[in-house]
Amino acid sequence: MTPAQPGEVVAIIPARGGSKGVPRKNVLPVAGVPLVARAVAAALGAGISHVFVSTDDAEIATAATAAGADIVHRPETIAGDTASSESAVLHAMEEIEAAGTPLSTVVFLQATSPFIPSDGIAEAVRLVEDGSHDSAFSAYETYGFLWGRSADGSAEAINHSAGHRPRRQDRDPHYMETGAFYVFDAAGFRTAKHRFFGRIGIVEVPENSAIEIDSPFELDMAGALAPLVETTDAIDADTIVTDFDGVHTDDTATVDQTGQESVRVSRSDGMGVSLLREAGIPLLILSKERNPVVAARAEKLRVPVLHGVDDKVSVLTEWARENDVDLARTAYLGNDVNDLGPMSLVGWPVAVADARPEVKRAARVVLTRNGGDGAVRELADRVIAAR
Repeated sequence: MTPAQPGEVVAIIPARGGSKGVPRKNVLPVAGVPLVARAVAAALGAGISHVFVSTDDAEIATAATAAGADIVHRPETIAGDTASSESAVLHAMEEIEAAGTPLSTVVFLQATSPFIPSDGIAEAVRLVEDGSHDSAFSAYETYGFLWGRSADGSAEAINHSAGHRPRRQDRDPHYMETGAFYVFDAAGFRTAKHRFFGRIGIVEVPENSAIEIDSPFELDMAGALAPLVETTDAIDADTIVTDFDGVHTDDTATVDQTGQESVRVSRSDGMGVSLLREAGIPLLILSKERNPVVAARAEKLRVPVLHGVDDKVSVLTEWARENDVDLARTAYLGNDVNDLGPMSLVGWPVAVADARPEVKRAARVVLTRNGGDGAVRELADRVIAAR
């Protein structure tokens, strides 16, 4: 087998707008990042400089472009429920080459896989580019016992003998296809019109990267897994917005006999705010509660505060416009359901360690510290570290 002919390695991500199992799923966020943007980032992280998203949908195109992809407009004839991914990839290849880019190797990514490992993509590209394989795909090693059903409904062993249960160490593994990525020689794919052809290579990836989103439950599960699968130390943001109760405090209050409230805050958080100020990183406190203690703490920290805010989305949007703040470069730190709206607006939605489960699922980063116990300091340290 000879190495691939000179040409470009490109990534193609088919992402149509008409998903029915999970409507609009290709633009829904996992840990704050739309699925299609995650796929684009995975390709770019593998060193692929030309990434194309094939779509019939304007919202998907906008999200993909913002993530760094070019758009191939997918015709309606191959955008329906019965259209194959192969047809979208072939069409995209034709459009890319017609625009003057010769292709040697194609990386086909599925946006429904939120945790695509970039190093796995790079390894698959190497296998095809050096000529050792014609096509390759992602899979994880499994020793599971597989069963099927016979015509009468009885169970039938598939990859083992029903009468013999060998130990794991005495068995050969099988490989479960993840559906995340496929890499193939461009010329061979045009001939085969299918993602598997010639000598097929397996690229082993972690099992925790194998989730595919085809149901609302899987979307929620991906959000819950994200902090475990993706470890992010630095947070690359230019501006920080935080809630108050449950973020600067431990979400409790002490009330005396006169009705006066007091809250517990962290001196460590105060130092974090001071470090942000020294670094020139703006901070805003945005709170639903209108309470003198919120204003007093903000004054002590020397940061602006907007409190008594019922519609955080509208207020944050207007504040960003008036202050020329790029929300895509903003971190929002929250803990409860009234933070979900503003978290959806920013590029870095962040949750304290003891946040509500739905808030953790929406977060791009879940901190290790609880609200009122150093969470603001941790966020400050990680934003400053990114600089």
